[in-house]
Amino acid sequence: MLSLRPNCECCDRDLPPESREAMICTFECTFCADCAEAKLGGICPNCGGELVRRPVRPAAMLKKYPALTERVLKPQGCAPEQAA
Repeated sequence: MLSLRPNCECCDRDLPPESREAMICTFECTFCADCAEAKLGGICPNCGGELVRRPVRPAAMLKKYPALTERVLKPQGCAPEQAA
């Protein structure tokens, strides 16, 4: 089950569970659509995977399976990993 992280790892923008602006990779790294597109080019800076829109969990299911509240932020900023 998706953890539904509450913020963009890049700019710390709030991304509530109902947000259609949340983008995730297969490891659930979470970014807002603006950062995912403009800064990251649709690629996760952590794993190199594709960033896709995070599905919205129905409100009734949020009561049973709530979203995470712990925020994750990249203190060094957000940029794609450079190949060595």
